[in-house]
Amino acid sequence: MYPRFIWKRVNEALADTRVVLVSGPRQSGKTTLVRQIAAGEIPFLTLDDKTTLDAASADPVGFIRGLDRAVIDEIQRAPDLLLAIKTSVDTDPRPGRFLLTGSANLMTVPRVADSLAGRMEVVRLLPLAQAELHGKPSAFLELAFEGQVPETCEAVVGHELINRVVAGGYPEALARSRWNRRQDWYLDYMEAIVQRDVRDTAQLEKLPLMPKFLRVLAQHSGQLVNHSGFGAPLGMNHITTRKYTGVFESLYLLRSLQPWYSNALKRLTKTPKLHFLDSGLLAALRDVSPNRLQKDRALLGPLLETFVLAELLKLASWSQDRYEFSHFRDKERHEVDIVIEDRRGRVVGIEVKASATVAPRDFAGMRRLSDACGDRFVLGLVLHDHERVVPFGERLLAAPVSALWS
Repeated sequence: MYPRFIWKRVNEALADTRVVLVSGPRQSGKTTLVRQIAAGEIPFLTLDDKTTLDAASADPVGFIRGLDRAVIDEIQRAPDLLLAIKTSVDTDPRPGRFLLTGSANLMTVPRVADSLAGRMEVVRLLPLAQAELHGKPSAFLELAFEGQVPETCEAVVGHELINRVVAGGYPEALARSRWNRRQDWYLDYMEAIVQRDVRDTAQLEKLPLMPKFLRVLAQHSGQLVNHSGFGAPLGMNHITTRKYTGVFESLYLLRSLQPWYSNALKRLTKTPKLHFLDSGLLAALRDVSPNRLQKDRALLGPLLETFVLAELLKLASWSQDRYEFSHFRDKERHEVDIVIEDRRGRVVGIEVKASATVAPRDFAGMRRLSDACGDRFVLGLVLHDHERVVPFGERLLAAPVSALWS
């Protein structure tokens, strides 16, 4: 069993917050984590059990009334419980009374967000990070915001890097040794999400089209959002595709990376970029195997960008600091794949390259970003398939992708 470095943050939240929600995609390890934290000392209730779900749905107030403390798994299946929990913790405001898990972003539901404002902390758990697979926390973000890059003890390059990217981070998929078995798991997972969680979270007229639509979105991962273009292959208008994309975002399969903005630059793209949150799922939907990537490295780019973004989000989830993620692109198409900003307003830029070589032109977007940020710009990194850190100017470096977890 792999360590989950977000454990400390969940325990800290339970010590001073009435309700703690561990939220993230299905099969990311939420239930295992909260069971370990509960350690048999707190009642564990899962709404994936039909009898429990029926009882919670029929009488939410009565269901909660008899609980002093509890772990409630998959709370999104009975969202009315949250209003009953609010009443309970307002009456008895002791910290750590309810530890919840959810496979949908409940904070996008206004009445839920409003009802538990100030009472609940949300901790997001994504699939396994490479640092967790190695069993050693990474200080990559903290070092980057000090203008440093961690030393890479064992660089992961070439075929091994491809294997890690394509494997993704879901524990069940990683337990399978061959790619075709992992792909089968990912495709079955996608079908199960559509049949159960999409039905639970949204009333959609074109539910049978959702698996095909997710495959269409997979072809656009890492690109600027274009809802009309997304829907064209399936005859869906932009209003419908916007709604359906939002459903997948709420289930933590996708993330829209918002554009970075500054008054110092007027000609900036204001369109978000679409990203999948797991490179293994993306590879399965695009039918990209390790063997195909060995023969055609051009296919690696979008997968590697998804892999790097997901790793950074996982590192941020257990960091003591808080970070905002965005992308940079101006009207001349100078771009930076990932822009990270901390609470002090300092900025680190990350560009992702699938090649083993980096040239000065690969830093063109980073230089634009640096000019716009001035002294707030701390470091610009091009992460690529290489084993060494190479300087490319003041505060500009090329570094191995594996620096994220080394």
